[in-house]
Amino acid sequence: MTVRDVLLIAHGSLHPALRRELAARGLVMRESRRWQDADRSDPDRMLGAYTWFYEGLRHPLTVWGMSRFLRRRGIPLFAWNQDAPHYLNRAAWRLDWLDRARLFDLYATHSLMDARRNFADSVLYLPNAADTARYHLHGATLAELRDPARYEHDVSFFGAMDGSRYKEMRGRQEFFTALGKRLAARSIRYLFREASGMSIEEQVGLIQKTRINLNFGASCDYGAPLATGLPERCYGIPACGGFLLCDKRRHARDDFTPGDNWAEFEGLDDCLARIEFWLANFAAARDLAERCHTHVMARHTYAHRAATLHDALLAWHGGKRGRLQ
Repeated sequence: MTVRDVLLIAHGSLHPALRRELAARGLVMRESRRWQDADRSDPDRMLGAYTWFYEGLRHPLTVWGMSRFLRRRGIPLFAWNQDAPHYLNRAAWRLDWLDRARLFDLYATHSLMDARRNFADSVLYLPNAADTARYHLHGATLAELRDPARYEHDVSFFGAMDGSRYKEMRGRQEFFTALGKRLAARSIRYLFREASGMSIEEQVGLIQKTRINLNFGASCDYGAPLATGLPERCYGIPACGGFLLCDKRRHARDDFTPGDNWAEFEGLDDCLARIEFWLANFAAARDLAERCHTHVMARHTYAHRAATLHDALLAWHGGKRGRLQ
């Protein structure tokens, strides 16, 4: 029996860390920028074919052609969407059409909170994760991170926050502007800055020199009444040993346990109250941070995501369809 160990990667954009971890599992990547240039030899070896989710919106005929070719040979076409469920600047009618067309066989997504039927008959919850090749302890130890003297900031955030240039960042910019004024009035040391131009070493250094690392907002939340999927920082900060305080997000309870390995807030007033609480309870904050670090490393790295996706594709070939676990 031929082993299915080949993945076709068309149209780019498969997350580099996920690609790396799939390759580490022994899968062979055949990559091409255009479907027409893809190496389609040995179809019996093909585990699946990947395309960028938005390719189905931009070039539906191309993706339809891919789907026809692959389905005749029993090979699933899959996409991974890290922008669900709000799809900034994407016309609703195009999304509705893509949902009805069912061009994908397996749709992986970081959020299941979409009113649509999720674009395929087989749907997989595949959240973001920690890229541990970049975000890890970098020589520090969890014991060293318990030393209060190492911290230069009480609160920090780095990320995209230019609301004048990007409308999806306006809410984040307004939030941190208001929070900064209230922290300054209480003499709480904080640093909020753009991530552009920061090296990985600078990012990790800031995480490990900050008592409380914040997350607020994500571009995929734009125009939404409810924050759903978790950004990569929600896994990367704990992987570096940092304490994360995150805005309330629907899928947090699918990946973490509030109070045990997850700390969250709801709104500006609650954020300030939580900051004051965790600053006053440094040892408890470090206890939670260490539990969160252990949890992320055990369940939420891209190696885990690659295993989940690999298993889902094998299950598809085994006849399992629908909402996959």
